[in-house]
This record gives sequence, C-alpha cells and structure tokens, in this order.
Amino acid sequence: MNNKSWHIVALLFSFLLSSCFIKPSGNFNEYKPYAKPDYSNENNWAALPNKKDKAHMVPANSGLKECEDTAWVDVFFVHPTTYYSRHSWNADVNDERLNAFTDKTTIMHQASVFNGSCKIYAPRYRQATLYSFMDKKDNGIKALELAYGDVEEAFDYYLKHYNHGRPFIIASHSQGSRHATRLLHDFIENDTALFHRMIAAYIIGFKIKQTDLTVIEPCHSATETNCLITWNTILKGKDSEFFRSFACTNPLSWTTDTAYVGHERNMGGIPSSFDHVDKHVCDAQVVNGLLAINRPNFDGYPSVYGNSYHLMEYNLFYLNMRQNIRDRIAAYFRQR
Repeated sequence: MNNKSWHIVALLFSFLLSSCFIKPSGNFNEYKPYAKPDYSNENNWAALPNKKDKAHMVPANSGLKECEDTAWVDVFFVHPTTYYSRHSWNADVNDERLNAFTDKTTIMHQASVFNGSCKIYAPRYRQATLYSFMDKKDNGIKALELAYGDVEEAFDYYLKHYNHGRPFIIASHSQGSRHATRLLHDFIENDTALFHRMIAAYIIGFKIKQTDLTVIEPCHSATETNCLITWNTILKGKDSEFFRSFACTNPLSWTTDTAYVGHERNMGGIPSSFDHVDKHVCDAQVVNGLLAINRPNFDGYPSVYGNSYHLMEYNLFYLNMRQNIRDRIAAYFRQR
C-alpha cells in the first residue's frame, strides 16, 4: 500500500463507520485469545528508536526533520483501533497485514508527529475490534480489558528496560486513548516520581470523564507541564455526546477557553496522502467539550458521518503539535 492509497483506506473506513459495524460471530468467551505479546521481542513494537519503522517518516518536501537519535525525551504512544473483524474480539499481534495497515496509517500519520523531539516507543497490542465500543453486552468490555492488559505490560516493560529515568510523554488516539487514560490513573497518578517525569499527556480522540483522573489536570497554556491535552474534533454546528469530554484543548491556542481561533494560526496540516503540508488548513474553537472546526480548506482530510474529523485529529494540527511538543519540552527543562 503506497502513501496515496491511505486516502482510499480512510474513505473506506469512513464508509464502514457510516453504514454498519462488523460484529464478531460469537461471544468473547467462545474465542481462545491470541498469544500474549512478549515485549522483549522487538517485533512486538510498532516503533522503537533503533528500528526502521514508519514513526521515523516525515512528509516529502515538508522541511521537517526526524531527530530521534538526539532526542532527550521519550514518547510512549498507544495507537488507535485498526482492527475490525467478525473472526475474533481481539487482534493478533502477529497479523502481518494488520500490522502493515497500522504502521502505514496511525504510526506514520500520528506517532511521527513526535519524531522531531522524542524517541518513539509504540507497542503492538491485542487491540479490541471496533465493534467492542458498540457492544450492548459485556463482550466489548472484556475485549477492551484484554487489550489494556497488553498496554499495561508494554508500559511496564518500557519503564524497566527502555526509559532509564528519562522524561517522557504519553500520547495516544481513540482506543489507544482509552488505554492511555488508565495508564495515567494506574501508573502516573500513583507514583510521584513518574508524575514529575511526565512532561505531558496528549490523549486525543476519546471521551474523558472528570472522574477518570484525580491528580492530573488539563493543561491551560502552551508551556504547562505534568498535565493533560485532549480534544475530539467535530464540524462546527454539530454535537456528539459520544465524544464530549469534561475538558477540551484548542490546538491552535493550547488553552481550554472558548475563544475562536482562525485558520491563519494553523501552521500546517498533513493530508491523508502524507506527501505535503497544507498551511492554514482549518480553524478551531472549543464548544461544549468538543473541538469545533469549519470544513478544512483543502482535500485529503476525510470526515466520518460527514461531521466528525476523528480520523484526522493529528493530521489537521500536525505542525502545531510538533511545535507545541518542542515548546513544552523546553519549558519542562527550564523549570528544572
């Protein structure tokens, strides 16, 4: 699959979301889970600093540089759902076709935003199938619990074998953000040393409730640290109870207020073709716990259901994110 075919994949995924969800044919307990990943095996990581992987990519002719070799900070990135199947409630981390799809979409389009400032660690995990979020029984919950168990083990392995006491960022999208929110609660909020080493958490594309976290608070400026950045993007004038969070960050101002910020403050988005930068791609405004935008000024940023920009939440603000990651890291070191 070449870079431009991601546009087709995104549109196909949008069609699947807007028409029907693929439900596994049996209950969770009827399936034998695929083998648990061993995180000492580098094949069970979608991205590592010393691997040749899609997290190292930058768009051609963008002028952006990948600097993982010299970075002083890590990012632990949990990718979103890329698995939808009727064959099992959880994915197989040894599924080569699924891994290739994950790498050429979310790892390249989302994890890569950190490669100008961070060493990137992104585990493969037995992600829950997309239908898990719609399931009315307990199958979806069990599938998500199994997936979180893998992410938890991967983070524990990262801390013990890769981190070496370095400052770090936690980042994620969609299903990955569900798991990352629990990591914040289970690990970071219960360990003062980890809390102070965490520069920030970019937990994008998932509804976060105020009760999910008790210590970590939303960031209110572009340089605040030890805090949470989160948004769910929707077309202005629309609403979504499914995605509305207790807090929302505007990635064009890095505040949580409701001030409108015009597209001229958007430094540049990366379209689904991942082959150039579109400057001033969209505006942004926090409205009722959601990030409202007008339709992008360029093609290559497909919506879901015609009003959600869930698939493009990193792409639309790609250059602003890269700059903010640098700014927040610099502020962290200045404070110390």
